[in-house]
Amino acid sequence: MVQLTVNGESRQVDAPAAMPLLWALRDVLNLTGTKYGCGIAQCGACTVHVDGTAVRACQTSLGDVAGRAVTTIEGLHPEGAHPLQQAWVAHQVPQCGFCQSGQIMGAAALLKDTPRPTEAQVEEAMAGHICRCGTYGRIKAAILDAAQRGA
Repeated sequence: MVQLTVNGESRQVDAPAAMPLLWALRDVLNLTGTKYGCGIAQCGACTVHVDGTAVRACQTSLGDVAGRAVTTIEGLHPEGAHPLQQAWVAHQVPQCGFCQSGQIMGAAALLKDTPRPTEAQVEEAMAGHICRCGTYGRIKAAILDAAQRGA
């Protein structure tokens, strides 16, 4: 049994400590917003926050987050009204949508650390996130817009 806080709620997860956090979130806690992409922490689809830092849930074990705070896309804002989520809609970022939760969580970590990033800082921070549809221009525009909105 592993104790952690998920989206502000204390949770006891009955799963092996070696289980990837991604599977604990999706299969045990039924939080399916976090996606499986590559399984080797290269695409960013599984990005969540652990104690406010962006991590790849596919390569983070459940035991590694014991006693810590995990935030998934479901916990970013309960009604989807986070400035990033609003900017994503305004800029029509999603096409297939598969990578979007990881992209948004990566962007949220960037804006937490760098509230007014330059285009170059956005490109650098988001370089590890792969979008199969190639909406990188819209992603960058949405992040810069959200920064202006005070995300």
